[in-house]
Amino acid sequence: HRDVHLWLPHPSPALWTTLAGRPKPRGPVRRRTDPSATAPRHPLLSSLGRDAREMQTTLSRAPHSDVHHRADRPAATLLATLQRTITDNERPGPPTYLLDDTDTDTSVQVHACHGPARQVDVLRDVLVGLLADDATLQPSDILVMCPDIEAYAPLVHGAFGLADVVAGGHPAHGLRVRLADRALTQTNPLLATVDRLLDLADGRVTASQVLDLAAWPPVRRRFGFDDDELEQLAAWAADSGARWGLDARHRSVFGLQDFPQNTWRAGLDRVLLGVAMAEEDNNRLGVALPLDDVGSSDVDLAGRLAELMARVTDALDALTGDHTIDEWLAALVRSVDGLTRVSGTDGWQSAELRRELAGVEQNAAEAGAAGTRLSRSDIRALLAGRLAGRPTRANFRTGTLTVCTMVPMRSVPHRVVCLLGLDDGVFPRAAREDGDNILAREPAVGERDPRSEDRQLMLDALMAATEKVIITYTGADERTGARRPPAVPLGELLDALDDTARTATGAKAGTRVVVHHPLQPFDPRTVTPGALGRHGPFTFDPAALTGARAAAGARTPAPAFLPSRLPAPPVGDIDLAEMTALLTHPAKGFLRQRLDVAVRFEQDEPSDSLPVELDALEKWSIGDRLLRDRLTGMSEEDCRQAEWRRGVLPPGPLGARTLEDVLYDVRPLVERTAPLRTAARRTVDVAVQLPDGRQVRGTVGGVHDSCLITVTYSKLGPAVRLRAWIAMLALSAADPETLWGAASIGRGDPGQPLGATVQPLEQDYAQDILGELVALYDRGLREPLALPVKSAAAYAEARFKGIEVAEAERRAGQKWTSGTYPGEDTDLAHIQVWGRNTPFDVLLKAPADDAGGERTLFGALAVGLWFPLLEHEGRAVL
Repeated sequence: HRDVHLWLPHPSPALWTTLAGRPKPRGPVRRRTDPSATAPRHPLLSSLGRDAREMQTTLSRAPHSDVHHRADRPAATLLATLQRTITDNERPGPPTYLLDDTDTDTSVQVHACHGPARQVDVLRDVLVGLLADDATLQPSDILVMCPDIEAYAPLVHGAFGLADVVAGGHPAHGLRVRLADRALTQTNPLLATVDRLLDLADGRVTASQVLDLAAWPPVRRRFGFDDDELEQLAAWAADSGARWGLDARHRSVFGLQDFPQNTWRAGLDRVLLGVAMAEEDNNRLGVALPLDDVGSSDVDLAGRLAELMARVTDALDALTGDHTIDEWLAALVRSVDGLTRVSGTDGWQSAELRRELAGVEQNAAEAGAAGTRLSRSDIRALLAGRLAGRPTRANFRTGTLTVCTMVPMRSVPHRVVCLLGLDDGVFPRAAREDGDNILAREPAVGERDPRSEDRQLMLDALMAATEKVIITYTGADERTGARRPPAVPLGELLDALDDTARTATGAKAGTRVVVHHPLQPFDPRTVTPGALGRHGPFTFDPAALTGARAAAGARTPAPAFLPSRLPAPPVGDIDLAEMTALLTHPAKGFLRQRLDVAVRFEQDEPSDSLPVELDALEKWSIGDRLLRDRLTGMSEEDCRQAEWRRGVLPPGPLGARTLEDVLYDVRPLVERTAPLRTAARRTVDVAVQLPDGRQVRGTVGGVHDSCLITVTYSKLGPAVRLRAWIAMLALSAADPETLWGAASIGRGDPGQPLGATVQPLEQDYAQDILGELVALYDRGLREPLALPVKSAAAYAEARFKGIEVAEAERRAGQKWTSGTYPGEDTDLAHIQVWGRNTPFDVLLKAPADDAGGERTLFGALAVGLWFPLLEHEGRAVL
């Protein structure tokens, strides 16, 4: 015979005694007919304490003796009064405890916040306030428990213990925090790699998954990827068309083995072929097309990418099918070793990986299941239980502030107990019953129930606090600000507080203990004494105080982008290409050429899905590329083959139909312009002497004999016509002996390209107009010209036809303002200069410099730029 001693936390000795005097059940008791359910008189014992009550019912079936060790309670406070009524199993009657209206009783605090991040901000201010108010309180006297420790761990790390890296920050940065009970996959990157590999094997091996794996620290260290190289890998994945799937064989699981395009194998072939040759002269090898974006300096990176994909392929092949446990674990260790590397100081990670997997193998051997063949889902379930977060002594009660998960036996007495993240929908946990579990149809007393366990844990935490209980929850939506109700157990606690105490003015205790916090930490209420339940300012964050002062100060309107003109740049020759770029896009030209400021560039992110339908921009890119290839002499069939190999087309008939639609628009542009392109294409150097001694220098491409031919897949827009006009002026002024002409051709109605032609110009006229454009260019380098090309062209064409100024401005405004199609107001350079959603009237504010018949500077500049072109331009349908 051996005595067994059990130390069990129980919220109410009175309830224990009541249940001990009842008849002992002889067998299992159904939960819905449990007679002990009527024994609790206190509402929290009834709603939160079912697990403790059922534990006693289960233990009563065996002979035992009970010894109660009552906890010492502090002087009368709201928390102590609540704990006493729970301990004595008393039903709260009319509120007997009187709260001080001066808010000195803060033993129970409930803080409603906007989301998890704000909860952590509020909690650290509360804790710093408690430590500042009570010199005897130490961080080791405080316990923070959280239902979802993994979700809050990064936020806690970002809010505490940053004194070494953030000078003069929040006082909480000086608090050392230890996180307990975290999952092994969160603390050991190699064990997390096991999870990642199993996810890859279960999924489609998407572009984002592989790129994330490459950026994973142990994998990144193994292959030596730096930040720039990871960006290059992402660019290659997007440009090569790698979407998902290792190869066609890997896609057979999804029934798409006949579509090898957009796999990693196809994308990698393009990258490796790009090492050896450029995408020109119809270069291709088998089904692979070279990727142009691979330079000689990227050869080593391409090799490391190929090695990574080879090792990933080997790993996923090994993790396919049914194997015994020892075969599964050996494959996992082999795959992790092949893909990862740890530094010398992190060697414990590899040892822990092998120790944990060996423990799984040992448990299987002890259960006699070592030879059982398991599927991948079986091994995942087996490892999930082994690697999940579990209570340990590590990082617990170390003398620092402890943050742990809510698990049984964590609610040991602390002076301050904090419950972080009691959000509705998160706490208590949702019960997900297996449909094959017959016992779940009629649960018995003593069987596990996650929701009931969480409720019991909350009650244990309330009873473990000796001085204060701090609870935070999401009480408002972070985006909309809409109020959100507390979790049901928290609402029941507030109701119990209402029945326990009141204020002298008759206010309910549950209402007074809840503090609704503003969304931002720099809200004036956080620094106003007494505004958020504290005698002094609530926050201790100096940055929040600075922000609140700034927000309360006088608001000044945003300054003008450029208060006055810049001084003229140094005198020098003018580059024809730079002048053309500025005049066709004055805002972007000013930013780049004068301020050396680049407009934000959005790089295409790798996609994880096969294209099914292309948007307008994607179709335009294909059409523009097809047109350029056709104009250089490539056959239509070669162009087709190149597009299929690029991986931008939808698979199968969907891509074929898209390609035919684009080719239908390209054919007339090629065929109708063939007579204009009979002569060889050449480039002409130009140098035009200006009266002030400067020269306009540059090259003009696309010249066939004596005619400048511009063929574009776009609509025949103003920018194309203006570029041809400026090039035509330069040619005519530089070489008067040749009768130069120009023709710009773009898409019109289906099958009917539109053309704009300019007849030969006299040299003197061309020099005069080019001089005016140079003067406009000089002005555009001193200030951004309010001359967006589409709006200016619409205004000038209306005025050229004799239309009144008001109507011309209305037409120009239609090009500027976004309607059915994006207007020029959405251009990033225009937003940089004039702001977002700027009305067209802003561009019309400046008056004209002279009395030329236009009332605004915009109108005068538009007329001066476009009238000479309109006078010499002819339009026709080819």
